[in-house]
Amino acid sequence: MKIGILGSGNVGGTLGKRWAQAGHQVLFSVREAPPAALVETVRQAGPGAKTASVAETARGSDIVLLATPWDAAQQALGSAGDLTGKIVIDATNPLLPDLSGLAVGTTISAGEKVAQWAKGAKVVKALNTVGFNVMADPRFEGGPVAMFYCGDDGEAKRAVASLIADLGFEPLDAGPLSQARLLEPFAMLWISMALKYGYGRDIGFRLLRRAGNA
Repeated sequence: MKIGILGSGNVGGTLGKRWAQAGHQVLFSVREAPPAALVETVRQAGPGAKTASVAETARGSDIVLLATPWDAAQQALGSAGDLTGKIVIDATNPLLPDLSGLAVGTTISAGEKVAQWAKGAKVVKALNTVGFNVMADPRFEGGPVAMFYCGDDGEAKRAVASLIADLGFEPLDAGPLSQARLLEPFAMLWISMALKYGYGRDIGFRLLRRAGNA
């Protein structure tokens, strides 16, 4: 797949590098000369990774990962241009600056707002419920970490599920895009446990099923 990364920080850089190493073609968006950290990420990602402008990244990709800070998300999507028909993976969380909670929630989600801003795109909420260190290696002794995703387009969700599996997560369909109203607070649970309540960043969640209850 051709994947474009909007927001090449810890999350975008980690996911883009891993997808490139898995054989996908990845474009990392830059607004000017890429910083040294991104140059190193592209080098580690291998020949399948390159940098490009925001607009070129979106235009040259079938799937676009939105991994910017929340306060930069709308501008990044605007700079990307027309995203009609493209799959947009929304990995953002609408975090307050002090990480004490969410800026939106309950009656709407960041995922739904992204769908409003990226008109015509097929938005799938995913890859927002663990830190980038777990994205780098989601293998735990008890099995792979669960990664929930949600969206309103079945074909788009299947494509995103495949990319989630490529990373080593267990992809789990959580339903329509409105379910992002639950996945974003779920991300706050990981953040608070990892950063505030002493569990550390090397944690993840699993979905357990009773035998015969597929």
